[in-house]
Amino acid sequence: MKRHAIIPIFIPHRGCPNDCVFCNQRKITASSGPVTKEEVREKIDLWLSTLTDRPGLETVEIAFYGGSFTGIPVEEQNDFLTIAKEYKDRGLVQKIHLSTRPDYIDEMILNNLKRFSVDVIELGVQSFDEDVLKASRRGHDAAVVERSAKMIKERGFTLGIQLMIGLPGDSYESCITSAVKTTELKPDIARLYPTVIIRDTELYDMWERGEHRPPEQEEIVRRTAHMYRILTRAGINVIRVGLKRSDLINDAVDAAGGTYHPAVRQLVCGYLARETLEQQLAEIRKRSDCRRISFYANGRSMSDMIGWQGENKTYFKETYPQLSLRFEKDDSLADDQYVCREKE
Repeated sequence: MKRHAIIPIFIPHRGCPNDCVFCNQRKITASSGPVTKEEVREKIDLWLSTLTDRPGLETVEIAFYGGSFTGIPVEEQNDFLTIAKEYKDRGLVQKIHLSTRPDYIDEMILNNLKRFSVDVIELGVQSFDEDVLKASRRGHDAAVVERSAKMIKERGFTLGIQLMIGLPGDSYESCITSAVKTTELKPDIARLYPTVIIRDTELYDMWERGEHRPPEQEEIVRRTAHMYRILTRAGINVIRVGLKRSDLINDAVDAAGGTYHPAVRQLVCGYLARETLEQQLAEIRKRSDCRRISFYANGRSMSDMIGWQGENKTYFKETYPQLSLRFEKDDSLADDQYVCREKE
């Protein structure tokens, strides 16, 4: 039963001076056109009508997505925020959420957002590696991220950090460094996005010309999984791993190079479950020649323990054919806790 509902409002960022290699915002903006105040109000009303009397629902959040919200003209920002604050003041929603670029944050911007009771600010950081930022044409350095994050937290906003995996020039090491530096900023939430090569972007052209070769899916999952572990162990809530198909805007925006997968989070969590269980299995086999082994998770984590399309079951069966293995439920375990035990 979901306790948190999000009303997503897509606000394309028109006139962005940056031209990041992975972004196709300009095409999206041209095809979708500007969003009006009336459309924003209609969408909020429509979503609220579907949430009426939903049992257990505690928090409804209006979230402005798409591009960099604080980069659009301030008059438009205020138009949208005035509507959102109206619903918040009436008690129909509890939070206002937006995302923006690290270099589109300053004291004046934060003062304005505070005036409209904004709660959550996510920064599209993507990487803390200077070479990756340059190769991706982000238009800012890592120092800007640290400054903006500090200002956001000091003003009492909830801070979110978004990171990308598989950008031009990155590596396992640079991804891990980005995750570690993220923990040092102490955000409340984070998102991990394996890079999807989308048509009508410079990254797509680079891929076609052979100038960019994305990591294989297995490597992307490994990097993302280890970043996920670093963040969650630091107490950061990773609220999303990977793009949803709806994030690709429409079916005409095709992913290339095998870079999109519909179940990235399950691949990542399955990888971590397998790694955890295999480490425990290795310890058992050091001290015992037991051939009957059971793996345990609670009911909510069973699917991750088994793996996407049963890939963990297949892996252990093929890797340890001499063992009799069972995957069992133990609801005394916490979420994402996996235990390997000998069976008599």
